[in-house]
Amino acid sequence: MAPEFVLSGGVLEGGEFTRATYTFITAREHPLVLAFYPQDSSAVCTKQLCSYSNGLEQFTDLGAEVWGISPQGVDSHEEFARKKDLPLPLLSDPEREVAKLFGIAAPGVGLRRSVFLIAPGGRIAWKHTALLGLTYQPLEKLTAELALL
Repeated sequence: MAPEFVLSGGVLEGGEFTRATYTFITAREHPLVLAFYPQDSSAVCTKQLCSYSNGLEQFTDLGAEVWGISPQGVDSHEEFARKKDLPLPLLSDPEREVAKLFGIAAPGVGLRRSVFLIAPGGRIAWKHTALLGLTYQPLEKLTAELALL
């Protein structure tokens, strides 16, 4: 089972960045993609989140939400979302508490680039953790795994 957590974050919708508190328990009724990434605006993180954002409709067609989680603060997330027009929630885990709960906190780099697919009810149905973080799981792989849920 995925651990319970509460994080601050925000989402860019219609040009407005809306800040909110995100709780895992409220997302348990549908599939959830948790994309942990090391840093806003870095090259690989930008490619990854832009890929997921551009394919957001494919996730929503499968009934899934996508949340990005990194150690940066909500102000940094807002700047990143506006700069790259990212319409998915970006959550802040500055102390890497949630990364530790998921077993992906890493000394020096903060966290390992990882993706968790959470089935309705909260079961971790699939996960991938990158050793070096220089690559990420493509949209096609994630949507194929989601379709199996």
